[in-house]
Amino acid sequence: MALPSIKINYLNGLLGTVPTSNDGLMAFVTNGTAVAGNFVLGTPYTIQRYSSLDALGITAVNNPAIEKFVKEFYAEAPEGTNLMIVAYAAAKTMTDLCDKDSGEIRNLLTSQQGSLRGVIVGRDPSAGYTPVTTDGLDADVFTALPKAQALADWCASELFAPIFMVLEGRSYTSTSTLKSLATDTNNRVMILIGDTASASNRAAIGTLSGRIASIPVQRSIARVKDNAVHQSNMYIGNRLVENSNDLAASIHDKGYVTLHTFMGKSGYFFTDDKMACKETDDYAHLANRRVIDKAYRIAYTTMVDQLNDEVYINEDGTMQPAIIKNWQTLVEDAIASQMTAFGELSADVTKGETGCKCFIDSSQNVLSTSMVEISLQVRPFGYARYIVINLGFQVTKS
Repeated sequence: MALPSIKINYLNGLLGTVPTSNDGLMAFVTNGTAVAGNFVLGTPYTIQRYSSLDALGITAVNNPAIEKFVKEFYAEAPEGTNLMIVAYAAAKTMTDLCDKDSGEIRNLLTSQQGSLRGVIVGRDPSAGYTPVTTDGLDADVFTALPKAQALADWCASELFAPIFMVLEGRSYTSTSTLKSLATDTNNRVMILIGDTASASNRAAIGTLSGRIASIPVQRSIARVKDNAVHQSNMYIGNRLVENSNDLAASIHDKGYVTLHTFMGKSGYFFTDDKMACKETDDYAHLANRRVIDKAYRIAYTTMVDQLNDEVYINEDGTMQPAIIKNWQTLVEDAIASQMTAFGELSADVTKGETGCKCFIDSSQNVLSTSMVEISLQVRPFGYARYIVINLGFQVTKS
């Protein structure tokens, strides 16, 4: 017999005291150089501001990828926002780091005991490294992609700590040769293309991560009301973004995130919050991914206390109505206090709505199976991604 446990299955095709939220806690994982007495490879460090790098001895000279990421991150996220950074030897590829069975990120996730919500993976290879570009990006990006998805799935199913991952879209060459992700199934992974420097092999993952960390889970990184990113110049390849909206549209259509501009508005905006999967997937956008993952964590935390507890049953082995009602209320109240109350679900609280529904089938024979299946649905927001205005003349007919 297997150990008593709780299993939570994601449904697809559907659209008190509250603890301090860690919804924006992310780790940046890349290559780096140790700084004697201050910064050790393989050791995670949590910082709260750009100046925290001073204590670690990290500079743009000895660890350029980390310095760049942190500077961009805190240009978007306010000082005081927690950010974890950890570096590994230059020989480690993104594919190596993301491997579910042997990669270093697995150990990081385990050691952090579920506190991380996202992992941002970059690359800072040794001097002289020449990327092998395949399908428009460094080939390492595409071999890392399925491994990142498998790792994130493992984190949800085994650690009960679901995460999303962002891969640096390194060494972009052209949109025409860029591989399409439109039919992929990597709904926990996002790839960003575009950087703060012209013709860079990197991507502005610090800017992206700072935006994610500074907004609630239900919000899109592309929301125009949140204003442009805090960067004076952004590039796709060697072209300024304002001269590249045609490229941005093609990159978006192929399933990546990049930046674009709007006529009449200054600055740069993310194109969308697309994950590397087909558009019909319920979790094809980061906002929906973060919402459902937060509900997952709350449901687990709420129901793990009921594991192996006595359950009053009827003569036919089914749960008594009072127990069913109690469990349903426990879950709904937890979701309502930790999500609905903060506007993270689409619910009108003035009408008593919670934005979630917990249902337990009363016909389940718990006595014979020792299993209770619970259906939990949360109501997401819709997003005005396309606005059509039908404009004409107002005339009065006689």
